[in-house]
Amino acid sequence: MGAAEPVVVERGNENEAVAREKEQDMEKGEVVVEGRNDHEESHLSSLHRLNPTNPLRIVINSSTRVATPSPVQSQRSHTHTHTHTRSTPIPQVQHPNPATLNSRKYTNKISLFLFVLHLFLAVALVCFLVFKGVQGLIQESESNKRKEKNVLKYFLPQVEAASFMSIILAFIWQGAIRKWPTFMLHFTLWFTFVMSLAAGVLLICFQKPATDGVGVCFIAFAIGNGLYACWVSHRIKFCCKVLSLALQPVSKFPDLNKPTYHVLGVGFLWISLWILAVIGALNFYFPPLIIIALVLSLAWTTEVMRNVVNITVSRVVALYYIRGMQSSTQFCFLRALTRNLGSACLGSLFVPTIEALRIVARGLNLLEGEDEFMFCCAHCCLRVMESIFRNGNGWAYVQIAAYGRGFVEASQVTWALFEKEDMVSIVDADITSSICFLTGVCSGSICVIVVAAWTHKVHQSFTATLSLLTFFIGYLLTRIAMAVPHACVSCYYVCYAEDPDNRLFDRTIKDRQALLKTGRDVVPTPRGIRRYTRT
Repeated sequence: MGAAEPVVVERGNENEAVAREKEQDMEKGEVVVEGRNDHEESHLSSLHRLNPTNPLRIVINSSTRVATPSPVQSQRSHTHTHTHTRSTPIPQVQHPNPATLNSRKYTNKISLFLFVLHLFLAVALVCFLVFKGVQGLIQESESNKRKEKNVLKYFLPQVEAASFMSIILAFIWQGAIRKWPTFMLHFTLWFTFVMSLAAGVLLICFQKPATDGVGVCFIAFAIGNGLYACWVSHRIKFCCKVLSLALQPVSKFPDLNKPTYHVLGVGFLWISLWILAVIGALNFYFPPLIIIALVLSLAWTTEVMRNVVNITVSRVVALYYIRGMQSSTQFCFLRALTRNLGSACLGSLFVPTIEALRIVARGLNLLEGEDEFMFCCAHCCLRVMESIFRNGNGWAYVQIAAYGRGFVEASQVTWALFEKEDMVSIVDADITSSICFLTGVCSGSICVIVVAAWTHKVHQSFTATLSLLTFFIGYLLTRIAMAVPHACVSCYYVCYAEDPDNRLFDRTIKDRQALLKTGRDVVPTPRGIRRYTRT
């Protein structure tokens, strides 16, 4: 027994030594961890002291956020690490952040693929038809050569002149609306009425069956335009105020119009080739079908161009509202041409259709009266429109530009924000999109007046065809330039719905909501479903 006791003592000394070494290791680990935490806290505090517009702060804020423990939790975790072993770190729960300002994914890839495929086929078809046109001038018979030379001589100059004039009118409209928004809202409503009526009367005065038909269409539109101007007269004051406020950030970005210049330049070149392809289609099989396909292709392509400008401006202005930063217009333009192009393609297909359905729904809503059949049609159509606008609307481009969402998801999120902030009646009553549409119609009518008078003087048989074609070109090119004020107004509404307490917004919308709730100002919402009473 006496010999065993020293062994126990030695083993006890060894255990004490091991325990002492473990304590020293834990103390060292604690010092390292605490020193690292102090360093990270000082680093984070220096980052938090950065200006909100600093690019480094923007990148940090827009990245995936990790739940930061409160001071009480930090103190508890610190106490917990003192009372227990320090070797097991406390796990931090990461909250998913689906809405990031630096999304790198490509949106609506199927739509992007279809548009790129369509563009490839359109370019191939245009080049082939231009070749057929040149071949017709060289190898065809004398009668065909004479016919094609007449087309080139009396058709091509008018279209090129109309394209150039449309671009000039587009920038005049945009500049005037940015400088005098209140005056231009009233002016656009009634000047479009005058110009479309004048174009219709001029075409009827030529006393040709084709020009008479086109002229009647212009006069019918002018009458509808005048009725619409009277119908929305009570909305104009509020819309003028919102337009003026929404255009204020534009002055902070001197290069905001550069994407519009580039897009309109590309549009002018494409239309020049496109009209040569139309002439070449006359020497190929089934000219009417080919020309219809070319018209549809041009409509989709220019609508995508307009929405690229829309998304570019929306991202620049939305980041200003959300983060208070002045982002690069060139970077936003490149992003719209790459990552968000699929959403622009999908929206370009569906938004014009949705807007047409919206007009039909409003018409049925106004005409249903006491008729049982019209009552059922209006009720059904408005139900359908409610679902459509929830899943696809023109306000979605702000969410697409800011957060990189797909078109349908962005539409749903945006409409949910409007419903949450009780803004549905306000955005329903907004007439900015109608004003942009009317500027395109007015530019097209001016082109019709000039080209119709010119063509009637040199080659009367082309008058009706060129009138329709130049109206179409004038409308499309003007809408591209008008995407800038339209995007600014959309950003104002959507960013307000996302954060009504933002210091960049005043009480304009809140005061409007208060007026609507008290009943002192009534705004009809033709898109919403009215409550019908049956007796």
